[in-house]
Amino acid sequence: MASELPLPLLALLFLVLLPPLCSSWRPADDDDASVSRSVFPMDGDVAWVVQVSDLHISAYIPERAADLALLGTALRAIRPHLLLVTGDITDAKNQQRTTSRQDEYEWVIYKKTIDTILGRGSIEKSRIFDIRGNHDTYGVPHRGGELDFFSTYSVNSQLKRLSTISSILLQGDRSYQFLGIDDTMSVGIRFPANLFGHPTDKRIEAVNSELKYWTNHSKTPVTKVIFGHFPMSFTTSSEKGQRYESVFARQSISAYLCGHLHAKVSKQLWRYHEVRTTEGHKSSFWEWELGDWKDSRLMRILAIDGGAVSFIDHTLKQALQTSILVTYPTDSRSMNMLESEKWSMRNDINVLVFSHQVIRNVSARVFDSHSEFKIVEEIPLQLVASSSVHRPLFHAKWNAENYRSPSPTRYWLQVFVLDSHGVKISSEQRPFSVEGKMAIPTSPWLNYLVFEVQWEDMYQLLMWSNMAFTIVLLCSPKLLYHFVSRSSSYQRWSVSVLSSPIQQRKTSFWLIWFLMEGTRSKPFWLCLVIYVLWLIEMPWFWGRATSENGEIAQMYLSGWSIPFYDGGLTGNKLSNPDVLVITLPFLYLVVAPVIVLIYGLFAEKSIAYLRRSRRIEYSVDLENMHAESVRLLPVAPRALLMKFPDKLVSMTIQFCGSWTRRALLLACLIIAAVHLKLCSKLMSAYGTVPVALSPPLTWMPLLLLGAAAYCTNVHAD
Repeated sequence: MASELPLPLLALLFLVLLPPLCSSWRPADDDDASVSRSVFPMDGDVAWVVQVSDLHISAYIPERAADLALLGTALRAIRPHLLLVTGDITDAKNQQRTTSRQDEYEWVIYKKTIDTILGRGSIEKSRIFDIRGNHDTYGVPHRGGELDFFSTYSVNSQLKRLSTISSILLQGDRSYQFLGIDDTMSVGIRFPANLFGHPTDKRIEAVNSELKYWTNHSKTPVTKVIFGHFPMSFTTSSEKGQRYESVFARQSISAYLCGHLHAKVSKQLWRYHEVRTTEGHKSSFWEWELGDWKDSRLMRILAIDGGAVSFIDHTLKQALQTSILVTYPTDSRSMNMLESEKWSMRNDINVLVFSHQVIRNVSARVFDSHSEFKIVEEIPLQLVASSSVHRPLFHAKWNAENYRSPSPTRYWLQVFVLDSHGVKISSEQRPFSVEGKMAIPTSPWLNYLVFEVQWEDMYQLLMWSNMAFTIVLLCSPKLLYHFVSRSSSYQRWSVSVLSSPIQQRKTSFWLIWFLMEGTRSKPFWLCLVIYVLWLIEMPWFWGRATSENGEIAQMYLSGWSIPFYDGGLTGNKLSNPDVLVITLPFLYLVVAPVIVLIYGLFAEKSIAYLRRSRRIEYSVDLENMHAESVRLLPVAPRALLMKFPDKLVSMTIQFCGSWTRRALLLACLIIAAVHLKLCSKLMSAYGTVPVALSPPLTWMPLLLLGAAAYCTNVHAD
């Protein structure tokens, strides 16, 4: 019989699980947390900046870089105080997008494109601030090395601003601080396990200190805006469990600007954070993700007007014509702050109008949504006199008391512009609240999932939920079978469950029987237990985690262990929870289904044995009865009837007894195909030979399924 695993195959399963020899371990050094400071003058108390993100300049898709000419044209009309490039400057992917590597040619294109924009005189080079994204660190073993092209071709590098924190102050009647944070990994893991921002305790403390610095050293009120590449939902905690949200709340920032998630993932990823500080006070700030330039050609204009922050996003599929940004009052759905003691009602309307044409007329209309959006008031706006030629600020006075309302969306504002060519342009209607009340709309489920779920915590929940389910699946039925099998009642109970009519069979009894039958094969159950324990603590596979010529590294459930050039290994695991894109599909789509299918194969085998024994008993009884009934018939009909029941019974039992097994074997083939697909992607990313020679990941699921299919083949006995 093949009811138990053959000894040679059992030996093979144990041999492939032998751990590799490991090098010595040592803790990794912390990242640099230095700060570069820049100060620029500002006219008045209104400032505006432009943000672009996720350029993904590619050697294989030249249109992305070529279309940056549209950004250059827009900058000539906008004349921003700053240009912020918030990460993923280059694509760092091959043409098939199966693997990642730094391409110097893409960085050369970026530098030439920025130089072309600067040549048009739309902005000074010193006012451009670019930071790394995860694509800009794919495969970079360490910063400052030969593969770290950001350190050579970025604007920040050319101006010697390679600190991980860029502090920028715009000084005028008020002070506006922009703080850029580079939270990319210190060791750039290759795609796909490079997805999260990784702040360190040093950097978080440095950010906290820098936000304090300008508050203490500025003679005017300071409005603070942070920009980075990673959303808060894709930013991990530090080694000591610190997070940025508490620092941002404690230092009363107004907004955090980011990119990373792209417009195709979801729309308008805006999040309002309310955080209770350690002092017990409640503070808040906005988080606004900007969609990508890569496919959507998005650009954001953000303005600060007397401390009030507002923005408008543009899709630059063609040259920017005219842009209207209402800087005050702000949109009550996405830009207001909660009412507080600091709130003061302002009796003015301010609008920035950016255009290549001369603006002849600007007016604003107020609508009442409670009266079918009838016009309540129309207000002409005048250009504010300024010493700066490029300050297109239009202003009007109004009586804000007229628009007090318990509803933050009762009154709506729309601005109309007429240029010198007679072209009329209008802004979108948007609600406002002169009292600063909020009307945050409900986020769609996809927006909530990708932007408001803390994926660091979600990974731990999903991972350990799966592991807990797997351990319970292995241990509980084994313990139950151990206690039940001590008495001689298990076989009788098993037969009674299978023999009872379908209507009387309870699902719980079937499930218990199914699980216990799956654990009856001791060698298989032991192999599964060892395999799961390996997946929890030991390396899954080995591959080139950084560059194509980098050292072979080990990937664990908790992250990567990356070799240093001196041959040691990092004491902590890098790229956690970034490995979720590898581990979760493997755990949920391969490991758990493999265990369930193995249980199913062994349970089906027990059913097949029961049916076989019943068929034998039935055949003996049938032959006795049939011989007696056909004894008086002629010879020819007697021979025919003797053969017919045997064929019918044989065909019926074979059909009824095989469809379940065929379904299980088909499911095994599907899981094997999914597994091989996952492995092929990892081979493309981290090297074919190292991943292929990593049995815990590549071969064990296939070996387990193949061995279970062989050992449960009743017809081979």
